[in-house]
Amino acid sequence: MEFFRFRRSIPFMRHALAFNIISLALFILSVGFLAVRGLHLSIEFIGGTVLEVSYAGEANPDKIRDTLKGIGLTDVAVQSFGTSRDILIRLPLKIEEGKSQNVEMQKQADAVIAALKASDKSAELKRVEFVGSQVGKELATDGGLAMLFVCIGIVIYLAFRFEWRFAVATLVANLHDVVIILGFFAMFQWEFSLPVLAAVLAVFGYSVNESVVVFDRVRENFRKMRRATVPEIMDASITGVISRTIITHLCTQMMVLSILFFGGGTLFYFALALTIGICFGIYSSVLVACPIAMYLGASREDFVKPEKKAATNPMP
Repeated sequence: MEFFRFRRSIPFMRHALAFNIISLALFILSVGFLAVRGLHLSIEFIGGTVLEVSYAGEANPDKIRDTLKGIGLTDVAVQSFGTSRDILIRLPLKIEEGKSQNVEMQKQADAVIAALKASDKSAELKRVEFVGSQVGKELATDGGLAMLFVCIGIVIYLAFRFEWRFAVATLVANLHDVVIILGFFAMFQWEFSLPVLAAVLAVFGYSVNESVVVFDRVRENFRKMRRATVPEIMDASITGVISRTIITHLCTQMMVLSILFFGGGTLFYFALALTIGICFGIYSSVLVACPIAMYLGASREDFVKPEKKAATNPMP
């Protein structure tokens, strides 16, 4: 199916250097924000308390935040959960030296419920969960290991399927997407939680799929277009799959945007990470992966074996 058909190849590689400079600048900015500001980790990673509170009528998150500020709790996440009457409250772990972690978290939860009931008598605690700091450290370590194993798996898969230059190009492009997503979260101090980590890993797989589609067409065109140069091969390959790219990413983005706008506060940052990742995934698969493969020396000889000349017997 093709809704967008291009009769001539679009000269992407002609502007590859300019796009790569932009990508490098974004990458450096993202690394800078991560180094200076860091990620605003959720309680799954640093420990804390989660409370689910239900009201008789519609809950007002802003009013609840003001109530909690009155008892000295400023760094609190308050969001709608399920229905408009249910609220999810996340409290970061704050323990004074020498005091028990569980006791302090229970006191904090009791103080929150007492303040909410004083503000609205219909407030009812439905559940409370405690996440210790040790569990948070383990989750952070496991998340980092998951990212590392994904990278190794991608390189191995693409090295077998294509050639090492394409594996390296794809890995660099995917890391480009991930670092930029993390850079956005560091710059705006959005909460980085387990659902966001899942979104980052999903973006990894999504970008790999797009790169594989493009590189499949590159391999095919190297065999068909015998007289074309490497930049011309790259341009023809990207143009050949651009209709599929537009349709696929547009449909995916529509679904993600529906989660972003109507999925509630619990899924907001998950959908936001996917939105950023999809947008930059299109960009990196076309304007980062292909130029890097070209700079690394990808050529026709990587896919087309040279023809052996028939041996000729010398004249007697």
